[in-house]
Amino acid sequence: MVITEPSTMGTRRIRTGGDLESCDSEIVQLEPVNVKLSYASRRQKGESLNKHILASVTDISVDKLTEEAHIPKGQMWSVHKFGGTCVGTSQRIKNVGEIIVNDDTERKLIVVSAMSKVTDMMYDLIYKAQSRNDSYLSALDAVFEKHQLTACDLLDGDELAGFLSRLHHDINNLKAMLRAIYIAGHATESFTDFVVGHGELWSAQMLAAVVRKNGIDCKWMDTREVLIVNPTSSNQVDPDFSESEKRLEKWFSQSPSNTIIATGFIASTPDNIPTTLKRDGSDFSAAIMGALLRAHQVTIWTDVDGVYSADPRKVSEAVILRTLSYQEAWEMSYFGANVLHPRTIIPVMRYDIPIVIRNIFNLSAPGTMICRPPVDENEDEQIIDSPVKGFATIDNLALVNVEGTGMAGVPGTANAIFGAVKDVGANVIMISQASSEHSVCFAVPEKEVKAVAEALESKFREALNAGRLSQVAIVPNCSILAAVGQKMASTPGVSATLFNALAKANINIRAIAQGCSEYNITVVLKREDCIRALRAVHSRFYLSRTTIAMGIIGPGLIGATLLDQLRDQAAVLKEDFNIDLRVMGVTGSRTMVLSDTGIDLSTWRELLKEKGEVADLEKFTQLVHGNHFIPNTVLVDCTADSNVASRYHDWLRRGIHVITPNKKANSGPLDQLRSLQRKSYTHYFYEATVGAGLPIISTLRGLLETGDHILRIEGIFSGTLSYLFNSFVGTRSFSEVVAEAKEAGYTEPDPRDDLSGTDVARKVIILARESGLKLELSDLPVRSLVPEPLKACASAEEFMKQLPQFDEELAKQRQEAEDAGEVLRYVGVVDAINKEGRVELRRYKKDHPFAQLSGSDNIIAFTTKRYKEQPLIVRGPGAGAQVTAGGIFSDILRLASYLGAPS
Repeated sequence: MVITEPSTMGTRRIRTGGDLESCDSEIVQLEPVNVKLSYASRRQKGESLNKHILASVTDISVDKLTEEAHIPKGQMWSVHKFGGTCVGTSQRIKNVGEIIVNDDTERKLIVVSAMSKVTDMMYDLIYKAQSRNDSYLSALDAVFEKHQLTACDLLDGDELAGFLSRLHHDINNLKAMLRAIYIAGHATESFTDFVVGHGELWSAQMLAAVVRKNGIDCKWMDTREVLIVNPTSSNQVDPDFSESEKRLEKWFSQSPSNTIIATGFIASTPDNIPTTLKRDGSDFSAAIMGALLRAHQVTIWTDVDGVYSADPRKVSEAVILRTLSYQEAWEMSYFGANVLHPRTIIPVMRYDIPIVIRNIFNLSAPGTMICRPPVDENEDEQIIDSPVKGFATIDNLALVNVEGTGMAGVPGTANAIFGAVKDVGANVIMISQASSEHSVCFAVPEKEVKAVAEALESKFREALNAGRLSQVAIVPNCSILAAVGQKMASTPGVSATLFNALAKANINIRAIAQGCSEYNITVVLKREDCIRALRAVHSRFYLSRTTIAMGIIGPGLIGATLLDQLRDQAAVLKEDFNIDLRVMGVTGSRTMVLSDTGIDLSTWRELLKEKGEVADLEKFTQLVHGNHFIPNTVLVDCTADSNVASRYHDWLRRGIHVITPNKKANSGPLDQLRSLQRKSYTHYFYEATVGAGLPIISTLRGLLETGDHILRIEGIFSGTLSYLFNSFVGTRSFSEVVAEAKEAGYTEPDPRDDLSGTDVARKVIILARESGLKLELSDLPVRSLVPEPLKACASAEEFMKQLPQFDEELAKQRQEAEDAGEVLRYVGVVDAINKEGRVELRRYKKDHPFAQLSGSDNIIAFTTKRYKEQPLIVRGPGAGAQVTAGGIFSDILRLASYLGAPS
């Protein structure tokens, strides 16, 4: 007896045995039997659902009899997607074949894109044909030749003959269709979708043949027969999962296989009209197929190692994220990160199917897993403590601001605004509104802003004329920066840290938006600030090194020593402290050397000598500060030049940090340097101006900031004068000691610069101002050690020659001090009680701390309300290039800490 059952695949005949001889001439229609097996039992038994169901038949009737090949679903399936780059050449197609063969998953479905550039070539065919450009024929020949050559390289025998036959057939059909488009001068969307989808058909067929050549049974699937989608707009479609599932069952019943190569990008409408899945369609195809099969994983193969914490083209220190939640991936992809299109994530989220992004050209890289919840947050060791997973940017935007008092409390205003935007087909990227309802601003692509502005002005012309709306303002040249992280939710301080990092990089925020989910914070910035902003926030959240662009002014003794110290510590700072100090320029008074990427500090002297250009401080500043890839800039002034010091105010105003041992700015006419840096987020550090490497300024600030009150500061502030008076003992003359110090390099080339007391006076002024006194240099009485007749000497040599004539006075003072059991010391004094300062030669008992110095040490005593009986003493080397450069270096590291480096 032969029994048939109806199916979408036609009539199926089943031969039955047993006692059915009397019925073997009859045809009996049977209702199909729906067979269900649990996924667990299928996996355990490895059973196929291709089962023959035998029904017992009495007389001429049969209860149930069917034979159906149901597609199994569940963990036995893995889905892979290979993009155009992955199958761009015959060799790459072979590589893909090897990956498929080596995948030991029980069942696998592979979604494949068209070969690299082929989709663009197909769109070009349409464009040329509807433009009535005859070159569409030669372009079609190029498409044919590309696939013919690839097939000949991959296949042979019947497989090659079969593919080439189908390729010829397809090309002839396309030629006829393109001819019709050529005549009509227009291509409908369905015609276009039909033409461009052929690239996927050909790559899927070739890949399936390659897999079969490797001994694996394999079928290829034209997903237009399976995936059904409903177009919702010109750039969007919604999958019909129910209908697609039915068609997948039907397809599998006809072509059961454990390995299926499916076309990406293409699908059909419910009316069986070919269409595409639009942007990133192949990824979407893979996600849909993964959901239909309830696969255990969907792997997207691409040409990057995974999802980066930021665009690696903009942030070189961007790291690969081992895991992302669905929500994080969704947010990052929406804001332009090279992850996935947001809709790709929707189908797999429904069944908690993880997506893995992997690099086909680096199989050793584990890639990024997108799942719920993250497999193990601790795997991301580089950002374990950061609530922010990554950053993304969108460029080429404009901000539209609609404002007016007539908007407040008026229902429907926002609806009218965005209704007008919708009518012109513009895409709103971000919306921000103040709670006062006085204004609404939103970001749109810059190419659409003109149409948006015209539509809004037309819509609200009456309100604008009546004054209810004050303006529709356009802010062009904007970018969006988004910080994304699921751990941001309910974590205090994330916004503060973000805005603080931007402020310290001197970047202004134009608009802000944050959803109540707290998964992202979005800010609108000037386009020119975007890269600096991205690097600043990426660095601040411990995702990369704190990078500072540095300009060194004055490569003399101190500047050269600092450069050598930076060279010696660079590697340690990068590896152990995550600080990248990049010297972008070195300038002296005559020549300078500049670099866009950073000067090699092992050869800076040779570079300055051999490749130096004429010094130009403004050009120098622009290059050091103008690198958009480095968010923070510091200029280090190692000179004693008042002209350089006069530029500090402008540098701070421009967002450039300043570090210096130059006393000219702080001791000159009172200005607003410190006031400016306190109002802004720029830093002005000058620890080395007073005590070289000694922590004088920081100690004083610590006392004041903790509520102590300064009564008196007294100290030996000059290492040179400390050495002179420590050595001025016995019968030695003062001129002899000065000559010895000059020979040893302790004095300036002209010792009068030290002996005048001006250097000490400047330090006293700096400390007095730090203590809150408003003193000018002219207010200080200064005891000069330069004899009055010698101040006019034409040269240092002449001064030194005549100095012995004036030894008698100081020798007399020394003797008087010794007779009283005292010593002479040259000191500076800040008298906070009487609000005055002075520089003088004083006598101290031999048991006084100031009398017990040796060499060129400095000593400073702080007498305060807390330290009244026993002053706080700071003592140590106060002169010399090494300690002064070390003090500057300490300020640089303090700046790095303030800018986000771990301390």
